[in-house]
Amino acid sequence: MSSHVQANQEATAVTSSAHAVICWEESGQTHCARWRSESGTPAPKKVQIADDRMTADTAYRLASEGTALLWRGDFQNARQLLQALARRTDRKPRKPAASLTEAFHFNRQAQSQRARTLGMLLLPCDEHYVIPLRRAPDVQVACLEAYGPAEMASVFSLRELQGVIGAHEWRKKGVEIAALDDRIHPHYGVFSPIRGEYVDLVAQETLPSMKLAFDIGTGTGVLAAVLAKRGVKHIVGTDQEARSLACAHENIERLGLQKQVEIVEANLFPEGRAPLIVCNPPWVPARANSPLEHAVYDPDSRMLRGFLAGLAAHLEPRGEGWLILSDLAEHLGLRPRAELLALIEAAGLKVLGRRDVKPHHPRVADQADPLHAARAAEVTSLWRLAVR
Repeated sequence: MSSHVQANQEATAVTSSAHAVICWEESGQTHCARWRSESGTPAPKKVQIADDRMTADTAYRLASEGTALLWRGDFQNARQLLQALARRTDRKPRKPAASLTEAFHFNRQAQSQRARTLGMLLLPCDEHYVIPLRRAPDVQVACLEAYGPAEMASVFSLRELQGVIGAHEWRKKGVEIAALDDRIHPHYGVFSPIRGEYVDLVAQETLPSMKLAFDIGTGTGVLAAVLAKRGVKHIVGTDQEARSLACAHENIERLGLQKQVEIVEANLFPEGRAPLIVCNPPWVPARANSPLEHAVYDPDSRMLRGFLAGLAAHLEPRGEGWLILSDLAEHLGLRPRAELLALIEAAGLKVLGRRDVKPHHPRVADQADPLHAARAAEVTSLWRLAVR
């Protein structure tokens, strides 16, 4: 197949007061659409129209050079082209690392570069989230869940659309939570509780009180629901993200726990004190490459520090704070155990006890993962903290 090159069809990205807009010349006319990117990636400055005649090698060269490809061919062929781009990207040799810390940073750089390259294959959709391509799937419901009403035509990357579709399927299917004997349904952009070991820790630890608990950074509401199922009479779950608040509300209502669980918008702590305060903060102190990564990556451990610093002021006498935290950062050399213990001490807290569990997610056994040695050694812990 010959490459499909139209040199005069380059796009420029402009930013309005409301959102980013991408404009391009096609068939002698200027077209504009809203640029959608949940990762926060700026609209590409150069766009070339592409279709089924473009070869994978040409597409990879253009994408690597920073030229985005606005697809006008068959949707399923676009999916195959994205897979071909991924294979070419993954063949690039990795930098040798002298330590796990260096391996982590090299891996993050490689992931970021891979995302940029694969994000260059773009799709159009109209103001109703209909993709005007042959054999395109119906993505209206998935896009409405992720973005809300369209209002105008959009352009997004095929890779982003795949994430939207995947999130929609998770939302429909849900995640089985043994401690609930039920499912939690994560929304787009809300961390899914697929790593069940931290849920099990909260389900198994002895409760200091059945009266009241705070769940800080509730996300899907899964830990608040587990505490309610265990018989805690009133739980206040907090979050700052609109998607998380909506997701937690929906899950709590679906489980029939709305009389026990209250979901409120708050920066960490709600008003008042509680005999039990639970928090599962992001466990890797590094910059997130997208808003969707904030559940895992937290620069300078800001949420961890905020939780520890404010815990004493919100605990009732003889109350407990449960910090659920993976030690992956320690194995990667990003946050030593001594630093965590110093933060606990500086906050006027003491450790009453700790329950550990080994994660059982698939990456633990993936020896091809450049961070396998750290993942194989990882332990998730529930730290029982109290005021000194």
